[in-house]
Amino acid sequence: MEKDNRYVVGLGEALWDVLPEGKKLGGAPANFSFHASQFDLNSVAVSALGEDALAEETIKQLEEKDLKYEMPRVPYPTGTVQVELDTDGVPTYDIKENVAWDNIPFTKSIENIARNTRAVCFGSLAQRNVVSRETIQKFLDVTPTDCIKIFDINLRQQFYTKEVIQDSLKRCNMLKINDEELVIIGRMFGYPGLDIENKCFLILGKYNLDILVLTCGVNGSYVFTPGKVSYQPTPKVEVADTVGAGDSFTGSFCAAILSGKSVEEAHKLAVNVSAFVCTQNGAMPALPKKFKF
Repeated sequence: MEKDNRYVVGLGEALWDVLPEGKKLGGAPANFSFHASQFDLNSVAVSALGEDALAEETIKQLEEKDLKYEMPRVPYPTGTVQVELDTDGVPTYDIKENVAWDNIPFTKSIENIARNTRAVCFGSLAQRNVVSRETIQKFLDVTPTDCIKIFDINLRQQFYTKEVIQDSLKRCNMLKINDEELVIIGRMFGYPGLDIENKCFLILGKYNLDILVLTCGVNGSYVFTPGKVSYQPTPKVEVADTVGAGDSFTGSFCAAILSGKSVEEAHKLAVNVSAFVCTQNGAMPALPKKFKF
């Protein structure tokens, strides 16, 4: 079968996670793109960088990881996030504002990528500023009709609004959310008293989604499709940190679906990849061959 060379895109924030042991390149879109690229997909990270030394370092790292990127330079600093880890390796974030990825321009090159995209992952964080929000909306609006549009909701600090979430749910066909975010969305949209499963089926139906992925940390994860639920327990592993684990789940799940795997097969792979990433420091470890297909 002829290989599909259309793009798999991580769209949004490009930033450095400043961790206790030093800084590491991160940001959900770059993490997603990196993990999708490990499954031999034509993966590209789309964002914006500053005109500073950190931008040069970003490019060097992306090229070392053999990750394609489209990141125009803008007159704002390259993004950073101060990450504090608790005793279980779970991160909290202090995300700097008015940085390059808040100001992603919708260039001709980015539009060309959008028109040739087979899957794109985007979140709420990169839509906190109107410039990047409009670019993300324009990108999604020109993708092909068969494009998988993954809204990895990724609620961070105060950087989201009901309007942005509603608009994103209308533009996506797959939602990825965690159990804490589901509680927030339930309150925000007035779904009181519903259990987890009914809440997920309600969102799936209301926004006409093909897939809803719910991750519940150590309590496992669920994939909802119309009329069906897949459940996988979370493997017990020695956790180094959980930074990027969710993005590795999304990237590997998307790669498996694009390769023709069933939802259940894709779910199992995603859980195991995510567990492996938790045993490594940083968001972009190379995956062992046992995960490849």
